[in-house]
Amino acid sequence: MNKLLERFGIAKQHIFIKNEWIYASGNTIAVSNPVNGKEIGQINETSVSQTDSAVSAALTAFPAWSATPAPERARYLYAFADLIDANLEDLALLLTQEQGKPLLEARAEVSFSSAFLRHAAEAARRLEGEILPGDARDEHIMIHRVPYGVVAGITAWNFPVALFTRKVGPALVTGNTIVIKPHELTPLTALVLAELARKAGLPAGVLNVVTGAGRTVGEHLVKHPDVSLISMTGSVRAGREIYAAASHDIKTIRLELGGKAPFIVLADADLDKAVQAAIQAKFVNGGQVCTANDRMYIEEAIYDKFVAKFTEAVRNLRTGDPLEQVDLGPRASQPEVSKLHAILERACRSGAKVLLNLNDSSGPDPAHTNGNWFYPAVLEVTSNDLEIMQEETFGPIAPIMKVSSLTEAITYANQSKYGLSAYVFTQNNRNIMRCVAELQFGEIFINRGAGESVHAFHAGYKLSGIGGEDGKHGIEGYLRKKTLYNNFS
Repeated sequence: MNKLLERFGIAKQHIFIKNEWIYASGNTIAVSNPVNGKEIGQINETSVSQTDSAVSAALTAFPAWSATPAPERARYLYAFADLIDANLEDLALLLTQEQGKPLLEARAEVSFSSAFLRHAAEAARRLEGEILPGDARDEHIMIHRVPYGVVAGITAWNFPVALFTRKVGPALVTGNTIVIKPHELTPLTALVLAELARKAGLPAGVLNVVTGAGRTVGEHLVKHPDVSLISMTGSVRAGREIYAAASHDIKTIRLELGGKAPFIVLADADLDKAVQAAIQAKFVNGGQVCTANDRMYIEEAIYDKFVAKFTEAVRNLRTGDPLEQVDLGPRASQPEVSKLHAILERACRSGAKVLLNLNDSSGPDPAHTNGNWFYPAVLEVTSNDLEIMQEETFGPIAPIMKVSSLTEAITYANQSKYGLSAYVFTQNNRNIMRCVAELQFGEIFINRGAGESVHAFHAGYKLSGIGGEDGKHGIEGYLRKKTLYNNFS
């Protein structure tokens, strides 16, 4: 049994329904440390009947919770956030153990997770409706914003703590109740968060957590007739499956999916700042980020200088035990390692030139030979049609392409089925405004690296998803409108 789970009083192979820990009766799934492959915990698949119980608990809790004044709902979220902060070190350690990210990044994620809750809580007094003049005498038209009911929250393995609160905060402050299904690779932090929510006093049934695979537990949750809204973060493949599963009942869905972010650097850019941001945007969380810098378009006048500086910076990155002072830890799973080796091999076969491949010169520490290790690589490409420029990598492989102008960079950037994030480095305001008008992406980072703000709006175009999250627009996505024609004559 994981000692951190024991410290929080969480029993082995249990799920969280109606503020109670219940033994999940399905098949056992081992949770392994990506550093060395050693088991650190176990979950069981939640059965169909237990998933039904979780939804039933949320549905039963919904009337009282939605009738609770929003500022009072917010107080629970503030208390939840305070407990997350108080347990930051334990949560960060568990996060690193189950996901593999460096401990410093794990601490930052835990801090960000409480910020999601606090931002949602702050919105409690700003859940506004509208009053319009009626067409008839003595009539007002009132547009109310009301909760959906039971929300299914399905989270990915790359940011399991932050994605949990990113969904829970807006769902609960708006009066919904929720059932969360964390990814089976990283479920342990979700269970700890459920216990902290219970300790924060959250009423029974308002928040429930079930465990298991997406194609079993997740699919049943999505199809459940009492689930009214699905919020999912994950792959395009999973998003398509959820879209199809929810289509029978035409449910409301919010999908935050993959990305293939272009990183454009023009000749007038601050080159050192651009290189630093390119490294951060590419290698934070080992590149396992949907907003990662996943293809670089560098203007020819500064191409050679940028490539030299970037490649040297990549060479100096430290890969190793995430509990130590390193820049990159292991991959989250062995299939991710195999996928990256296959991507790199296909890119080389299709004509990409290897500028740096630390997989040829490095090896894992002997103590970690059973872990999920893949090292950074930098490629030079001459065609935007290559798979490495079109398909999401989700890892530390960085392709670079020379472009003649901003026009060419924008053309290549938009030649993608994804449209989540883009990066642009230039000192020219005209260039910046062109990017705002012409780049087909939901968020654009100008002269800075990656990282969203809780009060902005994180949304993708094309296959990168529908709905969006964060800020007032993300919170409003958990409310639907009800129009009242009030004749008071």
